[in-house]
Amino acid sequence: MKELQLLIKPVSSACNLACRYCFYMDEAGHRQVGDCGRMTEETAKIVIEKALAAAQTCVFGFQGGEPALAGLPFFEMFYAWVEKLKKPDQQVYYTLQTNGTLLDEAWLRFLKKTRTLVGLSMDGVRKTHDENRRGRDGEGTFSEVFDTAQRLKQEGIPFHILCVLTAETAARIEAIYRFFMRKGYLCQQYIPCLDPLGDRRGEEPYSLTPALYEEALKKLFDLWYEDKVKGVPVYLRQFENYVDMLLGGQPEACSMYGQCSMQNVIESDGTIYPCDFYALDEYQMGNLTDPELTFEFLQQKANAMEKGSFFETAGKRDDRCPGCRWYPLCRGGCKRDCYRIDGREKNYYCEAFQGFFAYAESRLELLADVRSRGRI
Repeated sequence: MKELQLLIKPVSSACNLACRYCFYMDEAGHRQVGDCGRMTEETAKIVIEKALAAAQTCVFGFQGGEPALAGLPFFEMFYAWVEKLKKPDQQVYYTLQTNGTLLDEAWLRFLKKTRTLVGLSMDGVRKTHDENRRGRDGEGTFSEVFDTAQRLKQEGIPFHILCVLTAETAARIEAIYRFFMRKGYLCQQYIPCLDPLGDRRGEEPYSLTPALYEEALKKLFDLWYEDKVKGVPVYLRQFENYVDMLLGGQPEACSMYGQCSMQNVIESDGTIYPCDFYALDEYQMGNLTDPELTFEFLQQKANAMEKGSFFETAGKRDDRCPGCRWYPLCRGGCKRDCYRIDGREKNYYCEAFQGFFAYAESRLELLADVRSRGRI
């Protein structure tokens, strides 16, 4: 195996915040065991040993809940064990997705020293952030997160802003983009909000509807495109991926693959799931503390697409996909956004993507042409 990416939940679903739209807390509530506790040192070492035995390049990503709740000593132990076991020719990278409220000066020194890429959750300006991202006391957390963003920037620690697209953020997307740019947060990702499992889409106060998503994508694209042609080094993951795909490249985001792939989501007790959006009992693929379970075997299971498994319908998307002119870029979107209605498979955001690609196609192709000439 050439490369292996892991998404590790060192404290399971535990979090010090109470965000209104938290998809992982929702998933945990649908499992027999919602919170698996803190990952033990023994389990961490097993994960590391099996990962380094499986691949030449390993990306250890940490997410939650809030992974920083595991404590800095846990991460120091984890990184030290990786350094001890990895071969001289192996490459290792680290990412940490965090709400940013627990990162003190000791954390910042560690992240800078280890060159960990930070994904910092910030839902735009104070009003839009505090609407949904609140502490256990019900108070908004914008001030704490903004302070962390400023310190990350000052220390030169690489970080991306992760902004969840909700009804609130989508409606104010222009102000949010301009705020991020004024503050020098040039690497941005905008992530569509998920409604609770089993609920009818679009009925929560924070729900992102197809119409809101389409309008937000168009406004974001206009702003991003204007800055790109000016030579501003701004990076919006989704749009950058579309340009790369037009040049024949492979997208980073799994929702752009056109088929679900093994995402190696590892709960704190070692249980492994195929996808962060399907960390449910029925999709468990085993536990890495089992001496017989390896990452190579898990990949073989994913490739086999066995009947009844998560991967049986790995490539199933909207029934309209095969005849859609936008499929080479859209690839059908995320499986979690697909549902069956009137005997047909449908992607909730299909019309939003159709409207967006029709709007942005010529400019995406122009940027791809410019990039192919090495000018951006």
